[in-house]
Amino acid sequence: MPFGLGMGELVMILVIVTVVFGATKLPQLGDGLGKAIKNFKRSIDSGDGKDEETKAKIESPSKPE
Repeated sequence: MPFGLGMGELVMILVIVTVVFGATKLPQLGDGLGKAIKNFKRSIDSGDGKDEETKAKIESPSKPE
C-alpha cells in the first residue's frame, strides 16, 4: 500500500474526508485537484522559456525614471 498505510487506515481516512467535506463536495474537490495537477504538469513540460525571461528581469532590473 502507498506510504505504508493498510486498507483499514485508507478506509478510515476516506470516512473522515467524507464527513468533513460531505459526499456532494467530494466530486468537485477531485475534479479541481485533477485539473490543478494537469495544469502543473503541462506548465512543467511546456518549457516555454518563461523561467529565463523572469531570471533576466531579476538580474538586470530596469532603471527607475
